[in-house]
Amino acid sequence: MNPEEEKRATPCSSPVFVHNPHLDVMKDDVLYHFALGTATHNLPAMFGDVKFVCVGGSPWRMKSFTEYIAAEIRMEDPESEYPNICAGTDRYAMYKVGPVLSVSHGMGIPSIAIMLHELIKLLHHAHCEDVTIVRIGTSGGIGLEPGTVVVTKKSMDATFLPKFEQVILGKTVERNTDLDQCLAEELLQCSKELNQFETVIGNTMCTLDFYEGQARLDGAFCSYTEKDKQDYLKKASEAGICNIEMESSVFAAMCKLSGLRAAVVCVTLLDRLKGDQMNGSHEVLQSYQLRPQILVGNYIKKLLKAKAGRSCNSATV
Repeated sequence: MNPEEEKRATPCSSPVFVHNPHLDVMKDDVLYHFALGTATHNLPAMFGDVKFVCVGGSPWRMKSFTEYIAAEIRMEDPESEYPNICAGTDRYAMYKVGPVLSVSHGMGIPSIAIMLHELIKLLHHAHCEDVTIVRIGTSGGIGLEPGTVVVTKKSMDATFLPKFEQVILGKTVERNTDLDQCLAEELLQCSKELNQFETVIGNTMCTLDFYEGQARLDGAFCSYTEKDKQDYLKKASEAGICNIEMESSVFAAMCKLSGLRAAVVCVTLLDRLKGDQMNGSHEVLQSYQLRPQILVGNYIKKLLKAKAGRSCNSATV
């Protein structure tokens, strides 16, 4: 383990920030889309030990990740039934095993943004510190073999600029989309040690749409040619963009504002330069989707093992 990983595995006081003075005067804070709240639940008791948060689009994928990480870190019986903590709502699903929280975020910027607002408040109310958060998901690649895992360097918009724009009170607010580069390098190194699949670090384009917004030719509407599509995707590639998805920009912006150490890890299901539809077999696509959770799961296990080893050494001194 390198010095940076040692540092990250060492407990430190890095709180989760909220930037909202109105929360200070609220008697209760209802996390409506989680079916949780400060008056109805003891959030510090439920979540105070969380050190890692993994988020992904589908509830199934996040439950699968919970079962996988339970087996990896061996803190609980992997055969156990892990209840959905957000069972009181049908918006998101949430699972927990040891210090690892797993949460679904739905599809697209609006859905993940709502989830992140409430997740950040939950971590804040629970007094969590030194939290690392990773989005694991799928994407379309640009010039990469299907199955390649991309760890995002910068999230870029559809004009290839590293920014996230949001309209607040009728005015456009621009936010930074930087991600933790040390974390990205650590994940890349972990993949090299695993040696199970190709992993690269590159820029990710975040769009507002799956079809026209990503230059697909197979949507209900299309006003451009195959050449137009190829020219656009080649320009994206020249900007260092390796893959396309629909959540990374707001994820990066909100995590940076809250002081969360964040990364985006997505597998590519196809090369968009060669087509628009995912024609691979269900079994192959399913195996690809497991790759981000394998990488992130092993990274978490590596840090927890290092922390446990250090604790044992301290106890014998």
